[in-house]
Amino acid sequence: MNEATGSQEEVLAFLADPATHGGRKVKRIDTHAASVFLAGERALKVKRAVRFPFLDYSTLDKRKLACEAELAVNAPYAPEIYRGVMPIVCQADGRLAIGGPGTPVEWLVEMRRFDETRTLDHLAGEIDEELAEALGRTVATAHAKAPPVEGEKWIAALRSSIDEHAATFREHPAIFPAADNDALARKSRAAHARIVPLLRERGRRGFIRRIHGDLHLGNIALIDGKPVLFDAIEFSEIIASGDVLYDLAFLLMDLLERGLKPAANSVLNRYLAETRRIENLDALAALPFFLSMRAAIRAKVTAARLAQAAAAERPGLTRAARTYFDLALAAIAPPAPKLLAVGGLSGTGKTKLARSLAPLIAPMPGAVIVRSDVERKALFGVGETEKLPAAAYTDDVTARVYATLAAKVRRILAAGHSAIVDAVFAQTQERDAIAAAAASANIRLRGLFLTAGLETRLAHVGARARDASDADATVAQAQERYDLGPLDWSPIDASGTPGETLARACAALGSG
Repeated sequence: MNEATGSQEEVLAFLADPATHGGRKVKRIDTHAASVFLAGERALKVKRAVRFPFLDYSTLDKRKLACEAELAVNAPYAPEIYRGVMPIVCQADGRLAIGGPGTPVEWLVEMRRFDETRTLDHLAGEIDEELAEALGRTVATAHAKAPPVEGEKWIAALRSSIDEHAATFREHPAIFPAADNDALARKSRAAHARIVPLLRERGRRGFIRRIHGDLHLGNIALIDGKPVLFDAIEFSEIIASGDVLYDLAFLLMDLLERGLKPAANSVLNRYLAETRRIENLDALAALPFFLSMRAAIRAKVTAARLAQAAAAERPGLTRAARTYFDLALAAIAPPAPKLLAVGGLSGTGKTKLARSLAPLIAPMPGAVIVRSDVERKALFGVGETEKLPAAAYTDDVTARVYATLAAKVRRILAAGHSAIVDAVFAQTQERDAIAAAAASANIRLRGLFLTAGLETRLAHVGARARDASDADATVAQAQERYDLGPLDWSPIDASGTPGETLARACAALGSG
């Protein structure tokens, strides 16, 4: 290898040779900054000798440091993938070898190979509610381990990025007309200015951390049935720093761009439930800006690929760039928040309906669900599916749970986001309290009260498995004696299928 010219052809040819891997077939994958060689159960990643404004791999020492940084950053996310950093050496006889004695002429990251068709960009059609919730848990776990960093440089870099995006978009006026570009830039600058105090406070509280930085579906693999994050940013401290919700926003945006609204909503709600940090509800005020910035980044990167693309690829890239841009425009101007309450006796299907309605309620990616069963478990510091004793269901405890629901709703609405409250709401004062929370935000409460016969409710509670609700047949039977008092919420017949209940709920909401 000629270090002076940065040529790596000899090394890359060596790694592409099946003889280097015991005769195993080799698959090579090139990106703008790396070459990956897949052979057998091993993947070897070499940094390419390139220099860009955002990274510099132009010397051997810099590539070694980059490999070591990639291992350090990614091993906590994916210890089952990342194995170590190894040299490619020139032996005494002039032949190249992976590891062993000799003079290092290149460095690589050794990884365990996984099925490259099992990254979630290839499996988007398979992301159901269960997998979406697993994604939310995985990201929450990763963020809990991420170290806090100083946030001022990142906050300033966000503002600079708005201008950089606008400058790139101006180079493609046929895709991004000047009026649209100016509107996005103007709204983005205004949104950034509004949330700077929030972001600084988030930094003081440790929510600006060393994040993944590139958390899209292509960087999440399904391994042994579980989502695994990989290929986190290692080449830039600024790009790899940010608010944890900014990191999450990349994944949410990617799901939304693919039309996977239910999955995006499930990821957000599971993330909020797992983190259990009330501050993250306040930070929903920044989510429209975060989503817009992530979409704008993808629009910019996609448009930049046009210069090197073949003629046949350009129409597709043009459409994709404009789709991302339109998403950025939509996200930066969210509609006013809404508040919906779903009540009903145990076994009427409140939670299933709330989860079905949430993705339909703007702003993107849909309403935050606040559920009494989950809040009760949190009040006692236990897991969602851990059964509580009867003492956890006294009138005093229940009053505290409903007070928590109202308090969370007020924070969500104050952040400009929509909410759905899922609870029995058997008492007039409970319904009045949630209506007061809506009124405090100058928002109209839409209340739905699900009804179903005892036989249906008993069947539903009997079929539950690993659910936050502790209600059983005894509870369902006891609720038959409840005096609900005057009820001005829309009654919804929930005796049919979940789809029928959803249709009736949507009809009621559309007619109100």
